[in-house]
Amino acid sequence: MIAFFTGVAVFVSRLATHYVESDAFREAMEEETAKGLHFPRAHYAPIRRTGALTAQSESFEADNGRKAMKSLETHGITAQFDPWGVFLRQWRFSGVRVQSGDVEIQIYKANPEAAPARPWFAIFLPNRVYLQRIQSEHANVTWRFRGKRAGFFGTQLLITPNGRDFEYVASGGKLKMALVPELDLRHTHILITKTLLTLYDLDVASNSHSDESIRAQGYAGLGNDRSVDVKANFNAVPIRQWLPAEWKGRFNGSAFGDLHWTGQNPKLESSSGQGLLRIRNGRIEDVPLLQRLAELSRKKSFERLDLNDCSLRFAWRYPEINISDIIIEEQGKFRIDGEISMKGGFLRGTLNLGLTREYLDWLPNPEEVFDRRSNGYLWTTVHLSGTIDKPQQDLSQRILELFKESPGAYLQLMFRQFGDWLKKAFGGDQ
Repeated sequence: MIAFFTGVAVFVSRLATHYVESDAFREAMEEETAKGLHFPRAHYAPIRRTGALTAQSESFEADNGRKAMKSLETHGITAQFDPWGVFLRQWRFSGVRVQSGDVEIQIYKANPEAAPARPWFAIFLPNRVYLQRIQSEHANVTWRFRGKRAGFFGTQLLITPNGRDFEYVASGGKLKMALVPELDLRHTHILITKTLLTLYDLDVASNSHSDESIRAQGYAGLGNDRSVDVKANFNAVPIRQWLPAEWKGRFNGSAFGDLHWTGQNPKLESSSGQGLLRIRNGRIEDVPLLQRLAELSRKKSFERLDLNDCSLRFAWRYPEINISDIIIEEQGKFRIDGEISMKGGFLRGTLNLGLTREYLDWLPNPEEVFDRRSNGYLWTTVHLSGTIDKPQQDLSQRILELFKESPGAYLQLMFRQFGDWLKKAFGGDQ
C-alpha cells in the first residue's frame, strides 16, 4: 500500500503540485513516455495539475520513432492518472484525450532497444509510462506512399496498447492517397506489431451517406516474412471518379465486385491476384469511335451506349494480366464477349462481336464478315494484337475488302459522308 499512497500523493497532495508542474517532473515524463512509445526523445509543453488525478499540457512532440509510430504531435492534452499503476511499477494513465494531433506511422524492422543504466533504487520506482488509451477528436494518421504523404485526415482516432505495440481505430474524416480519389472514411482498425501489419477492417466511400461501399481486410508481414494478402470488395462505386480526366465525361455507371491480392512482398513485381468486376447502369457516350460509327451507319443511337450487361474477370501474375469472361451488351444493338491478355506491353486477344442486322446496313454483303447468326445478332471474331499503346485488330481490313469487292457501295458511302460534311459546313440541314 505504500506504493499506492506514494502514487496518489504525487497527484493529490497540494505540496506535490509544485513538483508535478516542475521541469524535473516534465523531463521525467518525457523520458518515460519516449521509452514507452519507442521514441529516442520527446517533449511536453509545461504540465499543469488540474484536478486530484488529472493534468494538462498544451502539446507533445516526438519523432524518429523506432516502431510503428514514426512521429507524433498532439495539442490540448488532458491525462487521467491511475495510482494503482505503481503496483505494476508504471506511471499509468487510464485515459489521454487530445484536441488534435498528427501521427505518422511506418512499417519497421524490429531491432532490440538498449536499456539505459539506472540507479539501484530504481527497482522501487515506476519504470514505464503506460497509456491505456489515447483519444483525439481531430487527428491525421499519415504514411508515405509512392513518395507522397498519404493517410486519414480529420479523423476521430483511438490508440490502445497491444502488448508493446498499438492498435489504431479511426472513424470519420478523409482518406487521401496517390492513385486513389479522395474518399470518406467510415471506419478502420489496424494493428502494427514487430512482425505483422494487420488490417482488420477498412470501410471507405466517395460519399459516406450513400449505399456505396469499399471494404478491405488483410495483412502484410514486417519481419523475415514480408508476404502480403489483402481481400477487398466494392459495391455501388461510381466509376467516373476513378477514371482519367479525359474519360470522366464519357463513361458512367456503378461498379460491383471483389479483389484478392497476394505477394511474396509489397512490390508489384512479386504480386499476383484475381477479381471480378460488374458495371450496372453503364453508359458510354461522346467517344470519337462511336461518333464515327453513327456517321457510317446513319444510326444516331450509336453515339451513346446504354449497357444492359457489362462484366469481366481479371487475374494477374506480374507481368502478365489476363481478362476473361468479358461480356458487354446493349440489347437490340450489339454484344461483345471474349478474352484479352497483356504481357510486357504486348496485347493479344479474341473477341466475338455481334450486331443486329439494322446496324450493318451500311456494309455491302455484311454476312461475308459477320458470318454467324445467334440470339438476334450477326457475329464475327476479332483478333487483337500489337501493343497497349498501338493496338491492332483484323476487322478493319476485312471490312475494307468488302468495299473493294463492291466499289459502288464504297463510292456511295464516300458521297454520303461528303454530303453530310456539306450540310454541317454550310448549314444545309437547317
